[in-house]
Amino acid sequence: MSSVLTKKNLKEAAQNISREEAERAVKTLILWAGDNPDREGLKETPKRVTKAFEEFFSGYKESPEDYLSKTFEDVQGYDDIVMLKNITFHSHCEHHMVPIKGNVHLAYIPVKKVVGISKLARTVDIFARRLQTQETMTQQIANCIDKSLKPKGVAVYIEADHQCMTTRGVLKPNVSTITSSFLGEFKSNRNLEERFISFIGK
Repeated sequence: MSSVLTKKNLKEAAQNISREEAERAVKTLILWAGDNPDREGLKETPKRVTKAFEEFFSGYKESPEDYLSKTFEDVQGYDDIVMLKNITFHSHCEHHMVPIKGNVHLAYIPVKKVVGISKLARTVDIFARRLQTQETMTQQIANCIDKSLKPKGVAVYIEADHQCMTTRGVLKPNVSTITSSFLGEFKSNRNLEERFISFIGK
């Protein structure tokens, strides 16, 4: 297999790894950490971790574009901000594989069509259930909505806590990371950006 993994051969590589191999990898990490993977409390841990990983990283098996492709045009000419606040998400840092927890606020200005609001929340979940940095995830959500819906503008604001900072390393609790992305009219029109921020309550 090529040392450079493309999207296609990455998928093939993942499919070629058996559950048993994944469980053995977890067992190796337990042993490396200094514990006995065969003791009673840890015997089933490799299976549990592998099953948990399937849930944590289920976003790799889904396409947000598929959900955003189902739109509705009967909106009676509505052309103002559509916004979702406080979409809770759980993700994992791609550097240390520890949790990131926070909230996403997002908005778009439709052009003749809207999408079901649950599909926007699902888009957040799909990107969150991958190994991430907050900066990348912010831009991925904004770009995906922009590409799929072709709205007048998109705004995304994320505030999150990172356990790679609170439970290890510098050990700084109560620190939140804020990222944002503004596209289209949200970027060119300061009044729209300010309305969006005011709706968040900041």
